[in-house]
Amino acid sequence: MVINNKSNNIFLIGPMGSGKTSVGALVANLLSKTFLDTDSEIESITGVNITYIFDVEGEAGFRKREERVVKAATQRQNIVLATGGGAVESKNNRRRIRDNGFVVYLETDIEDQLKRAKPNNRRPLLQTSNPEQKLKELATKRKEFYESTANLVVQTQGQNPQALAEKIIENFNAHRDR
Repeated sequence: MVINNKSNNIFLIGPMGSGKTSVGALVANLLSKTFLDTDSEIESITGVNITYIFDVEGEAGFRKREERVVKAATQRQNIVLATGGGAVESKNNRRRIRDNGFVVYLETDIEDQLKRAKPNNRRPLLQTSNPEQKLKELATKRKEFYESTANLVVQTQGQNPQALAEKIIENFNAHRDR
């Protein structure tokens, strides 16, 4: 996979509950980079929460907003971006993050996702009678996108955020030194 070696961005992809936000914030802090989270950026721009956007505009409307945020973020330098779990469904998003930084896929299992991604107002896709089944469907739909976009795949099971952040930084530095 080719990335722009002049870029000093790190993009975190993976399913909801994989730790993108907590690990990303640590990575950004350790590397003195700006941390951005696509969902938080969307909420800041709109002034409403993600569930409201889903209720009013549907998932398609939310994905359009997400694509605009990813586009703007990938034009910046020296950032760590935690994307939403479904951001990789957009071909444009996949291309933009691949072309503008080091992409890390935080891979996790359904059990860990269920523990971490409890249904709440930031997780409208889990507002269902069977969150486990929904997570399985999303994993099947998105796994290939995650894998084909990533420069690095990191298993999150049994690892704390600090260890994951250090592993990402080590690989990022090794990649940049090539």
